[in-house]
Amino acid sequence: MSVDLGLLESLIKINEYQSLEYVLHLDDRKYPLSDVSIVNSPIPVNSPTTRGGVYFSDTFAYKIRGTIHDLSVVPLLSKTMLGPNTEFGEIKITTQIPNNDKKMNLSIFANLTNSVQSSSKIELNMILVKLVSD
Repeated sequence: MSVDLGLLESLIKINEYQSLEYVLHLDDRKYPLSDVSIVNSPIPVNSPTTRGGVYFSDTFAYKIRGTIHDLSVVPLLSKTMLGPNTEFGEIKITTQIPNNDKKMNLSIFANLTNSVQSSSKIELNMILVKLVSD
């Protein structure tokens, strides 16, 4: 995982008390991502391991959960999730956080671990892979 932990902790704290705008980017399309939460939580493995020979999993990971209300994203998600593919495709999410009276652009790269679809929305569960600032 390529992450500046100080920057990530700042993002998590700001996200807790301030509503940030997140945009999910897939196939040159943009989708507003709402109800975003980022938490550090355990993964169901006893020690760091390569899972299925496909991706590496530590015992804890930063998980991202968010909701998209545009169901046209559903066919694009199958290209990013393990299952029909032999590897995860990274999903790019962008946002801005306040930094010294300016806005700092952040790009979050994540792997989609699962999704739950209803008639009006799709909830995405992802694991953070990389965090990049401009």
